[in-house]
Amino acid sequence: MHWRKYLLQGLHRLQKGPGYTYKELLVWYCNNTNTHGPKRIICEGPKKKAMWFLITLLFASLVCWQWGVFIKTYLSWDVSVSLSLGFKTMDFPAVTICNSSPFRYSKAKPLLKDLDELMQVVLDRILAPEPTLANTTGALNFTLWNHTPLVLIDERDPQHPVVLDLFGDNHNASAGSSAAPARAGNAPGYKLAMRLCSLNGTVCTFRNFTSATRAVTEWYVLQATNIFSQVPHQQLVEMGYPAEHMILACLFGTEPCSYRNFTSIFYPDYGNCYIFNWGMEEAALPSANPGAEFGLKLILDIDQEDYVPFLASTAGARLVLHEQRTYPFIKEEGIYATSGTETSIGVLVDKLQRMGEPYSPCTRNGSDVAIRNLYSSYNTTYSIQACLHSCFQEHMVRNCSCAHYLYPLPPGQRYCNSRDFPDWAHCYFDLRMSLAQRESCIRMCKESCNDTQYKMTISMADWPSEASEDWIFHVLSQERDHSTNITLSKKGIVKLNIYFQEFNYRTIEESAANNMVWLLSNLGGQFGFWMGGSVLCLIEFGEIIIDFLWITIIKLVAFSKGLRQRRAQAPYTGPPPTVAELVEAHTNFGFQPDATHPSPHAEAYPEQHAPPIPGTPPPNYDSLRLQPLDTIESDSEGDVI
Repeated sequence: MHWRKYLLQGLHRLQKGPGYTYKELLVWYCNNTNTHGPKRIICEGPKKKAMWFLITLLFASLVCWQWGVFIKTYLSWDVSVSLSLGFKTMDFPAVTICNSSPFRYSKAKPLLKDLDELMQVVLDRILAPEPTLANTTGALNFTLWNHTPLVLIDERDPQHPVVLDLFGDNHNASAGSSAAPARAGNAPGYKLAMRLCSLNGTVCTFRNFTSATRAVTEWYVLQATNIFSQVPHQQLVEMGYPAEHMILACLFGTEPCSYRNFTSIFYPDYGNCYIFNWGMEEAALPSANPGAEFGLKLILDIDQEDYVPFLASTAGARLVLHEQRTYPFIKEEGIYATSGTETSIGVLVDKLQRMGEPYSPCTRNGSDVAIRNLYSSYNTTYSIQACLHSCFQEHMVRNCSCAHYLYPLPPGQRYCNSRDFPDWAHCYFDLRMSLAQRESCIRMCKESCNDTQYKMTISMADWPSEASEDWIFHVLSQERDHSTNITLSKKGIVKLNIYFQEFNYRTIEESAANNMVWLLSNLGGQFGFWMGGSVLCLIEFGEIIIDFLWITIIKLVAFSKGLRQRRAQAPYTGPPPTVAELVEAHTNFGFQPDATHPSPHAEAYPEQHAPPIPGTPPPNYDSLRLQPLDTIESDSEGDVI
């Protein structure tokens, strides 16, 4: 077998070189190694031997300690960051613009009629100067109110707060609630809150607000979400602001453009949004020069006279700059442009290039993230915002059995509404306030290894001026509405200038602070400094370790062979029989061998009887002795070794 061949070769090498014992091997190593120190241990006198042994042991310990420090530093995967700044021809960013109001009130009013009437009475109930004014609630539809009502909490006695229902005297109020007094909303000691109940009203919590404005706004948005989640997508798009109505003028560099150069998407928070230079169907547009003359110029009409009064309290255009083929998260990353002004935005592109595992916990394309990207239906690339939103929607479906209207709908699921899922609001707010949910999503989602951010320098000025307002509005009205009358107002006009700054890019790139070359050079430097060693010395040390193993194997084999030989001799108490005895016993069944080897414990012959005279024995050659088969095999193995 091959292992016997290798064992025999190792034995011959040991016979010619180091020796058979561990001591001989160590002495041979100290005599032949190139490492400083071990030779002095065996060549000097007793005192110097001890001194050199301690010195060698100390320096070897220092080398091992330094190696451990360097290896630990290398395995910490530290990075160094390089920064570069300059100007070059770059793709112009994608620009997404939206209106602050998601829908035109003239289109959405039929859906919001009952909610608006209820909202008006709620405000009257909070602010009514006369109690009789707040009691005209006979024609109201309280279906929405019963699921998530607003209540007043009387905290004038902090130890015993009292919950007061705004309509406790007009409809089925909850048990234990009494009617709120008039004008209690702004009275000292009263706090407006939203009551969120589940399990048929048996488990309730209160979401408190310090401001009645914030309370009624959030309550209205929650009820509007409940309504819009049951409306078909196409109808929602039709209720939003159309591109031809919103985008009045467009110019990119010296090339004219129009609303046809924009891609439309529906964003639940802001309705219809329009993206310029998204790069989905056509190549991205480059920009080679800095300054406003070479950027994007837009004139927008936000038409705030048609805003939903209780849904959009901010007037202006919402915009965000983002990379091509990425989904725009306007609510989280966007900025406002005020109406009646010209807003100039200078852009600096920040490109962050991370190294990835094991240096940075990032992902190349999101394929190694456990969260399913719900925004992949838009054919966009991975982003951490997309992952966080998808993660929240996944928790929403798992905990509340329905999907939230503000996020993409997972396959096979339905949006939450109070008719089909009465407890969804309570579940949603619990989940939104859950720290464990946020930490879980942050832990599962990874940042993109190649991330692009757009830093903006913003300046504003009134536009148009009083001197030019008349003719500008006449021209814009003629171009859009083909009317000689002015159909626009300064309250709805927004002008945007978006361009690259003088330095248009800043690249932040990670590189390994400690690479393999750094590690090997430091390990070799420490070994050479303390012990005068090199890589060859390490090879010598590895060789002596192998010799140690060979000697150990040889000793184990010798021990095993001796053990088998002792076991093979166990069946015979004396010498094995000769061939003649075995042949005679086989042919003569009455044959009894001579007791030529009596047991030491047998009685001696009595004195009166002389011992029998033995006959002539057959030749007693060792070569004729029969031995067990396993004994013969063990001897042959020993010869090979």
